[in-house]
Amino acid sequence: MFGRKKKASEQGDAPQTQDADGSTTADETSDGTAVAAGESGPFDQSQVGEADGRVDFGGLWLRPGPGMELRLEVDPTSDAVSAVQVGVDDATVQLQAFAAPRSSGIWDEIRGEIAEMIEKNRGTVEEGTGPFGTELRTRLPQPGGDGRTVFAPAIFAGVDGPRWFLRAVYSGRAAVDEAARARLDDVVRDLVVVRGADPMAPREMLELKMPATEQS
Repeated sequence: MFGRKKKASEQGDAPQTQDADGSTTADETSDGTAVAAGESGPFDQSQVGEADGRVDFGGLWLRPGPGMELRLEVDPTSDAVSAVQVGVDDATVQLQAFAAPRSSGIWDEIRGEIAEMIEKNRGTVEEGTGPFGTELRTRLPQPGGDGRTVFAPAIFAGVDGPRWFLRAVYSGRAAVDEAARARLDDVVRDLVVVRGADPMAPREMLELKMPATEQS
């Protein structure tokens, strides 16, 4: 099932949702340790050509596994889609793709900026190695129900592709349970980034859209 949710903040606090119909099938993928787009995915559109059953979100083509749900995060100020979120049970991954320079990747630079921002907000950051290379394992401060600050775990992963950069943010059980995360890693490996040929400034987000639904 697809849904839309208003993005209340950078971490997406308590958004409202509006559902739309849709269904997909899943491919089996093997484990990989690629640090950039390649044979194991995520893929560039030039590597696959057609969507091949993936859901078309514009800048991203992807398909969830069985029992997973797709939601769109929507910027409340512009009503533009700002991210795709894949969830299963209490595990989620937020996906965004951006333009990048032709000559070099940008994950190293962005990773440092994310770490600095989190630490300034009194969170914690630790670098580690994950399925897609170097990632940030963080604890983000959030207001608790009793007025105290609580720290929610989140993992930031990045993939540098040809003229694009993909960011994946794992939260909930996916940030603390390897088995829960592995199911979402398969979705990330299978997705396709559609950069397009138009000139774009580095870090400009690739346009996302609500997928079309078939009419009966």
